[in-house]
Amino acid sequence: MPELREDSMNFPDKVITDKRLRDGLKLFISLAVCIGAGLIGSLFTRGSIPAWYSLLQKPPFAPPSWLFAPIWFLLYILMGISAFLIWRRGFRQFQVRESIIIFTVQLFLNAFWSYAFFGLKSTLVGLLVIVPLWTAILLTILNFYKISKTASFLLIPYILWVSYATVLNFAFYLLNPLT
Repeated sequence: MPELREDSMNFPDKVITDKRLRDGLKLFISLAVCIGAGLIGSLFTRGSIPAWYSLLQKPPFAPPSWLFAPIWFLLYILMGISAFLIWRRGFRQFQVRESIIIFTVQLFLNAFWSYAFFGLKSTLVGLLVIVPLWTAILLTILNFYKISKTASFLLIPYILWVSYATVLNFAFYLLNPLT
């Protein structure tokens, strides 16, 4: 894994002297990275919904397929704002760097879950990924709380949705054990 250089996350601070412009750039990057993770995940989801997901036995509490995209979009926005609130505290602080690394891990697991569940068409592998994802989200919330309560609170809808998704994934596994 490439080593994170302290300067790599401080580039707006060194290049742009206006704090509002610098914060605007950090917010834009934070949102773009989170939405980008969602777009990567959607590459695996789109084709699988009509060809595979629609054929699965669904639990009675499964939401309609059209509901996932707007909810995830909102969650990625909240994640981006949350990450920005931490990043703007200064990447030179160890606690900020540590929190951003944990956030990055959960964001990777988020995109990887789409690949595991939809890309591999496997409810079991999806379940094996969503549990560490949930754990990484919780660790992110706990770490963010030490730096910014607002940043941590912005992730509460995310962990609630992933909690629901975990139960849903488990139900899909029970109803479709061969997938």
